[in-house]
Amino acid sequence: MTEHKARKEDKELLEDESQHSTAEKEESSEQKQESKKDKSHKHSKAEEQLEIAETELLELKDRHIRLQAEFDNYRKRTLKERMELLKTASESLLVSILPVIDDFDRAMQIMDSTNEDNHTKEGINLIYNKFQEFLKQNGIKEIEAKGKDFNTDLHEAIVTIPAPTKELKGKIVDVVQKGYFLNDKVIRFSQVVIGE
Repeated sequence: MTEHKARKEDKELLEDESQHSTAEKEESSEQKQESKKDKSHKHSKAEEQLEIAETELLELKDRHIRLQAEFDNYRKRTLKERMELLKTASESLLVSILPVIDDFDRAMQIMDSTNEDNHTKEGINLIYNKFQEFLKQNGIKEIEAKGKDFNTDLHEAIVTIPAPTKELKGKIVDVVQKGYFLNDKVIRFSQVVIGE
């Protein structure tokens, strides 16, 4: 009977061990599943954080590119404005010189009409030529008018007279006051006489 008891105890032991190992197996499989869940949960959280970081990075890159473009546009615009300012900075001074130019032109016409050939005439002619060169260097150019078609963008009609010839009908017969450009901008219109 002791043998039978020993077998029974061994059997019970084996059953306990198998139950215990089954329980351990179940616990280890539960732990594995939990660790898998934890890992997958951690993995999905890491993926979410990575996606958020990538989105933020793309937004920052986009903002940086836009900011660079805005700065470049600002730089170009201010450079253009500065160039325009430099071109027209002396406009008021040059406009106030125009009556002096008119007087100089009249004086030159009177001097050309006299037949005297003296040193004064040569000196004034030299000054006149230097003055004309100064005007060209500063971007002032005379508006061509005499014999041209009347253009309201360039000319101001003062008087209309009967045209001396058919070719001058609707054209400028005489210029009362010269007009001028400053770098392709009209700073004074030509005052003209038009033939009808």
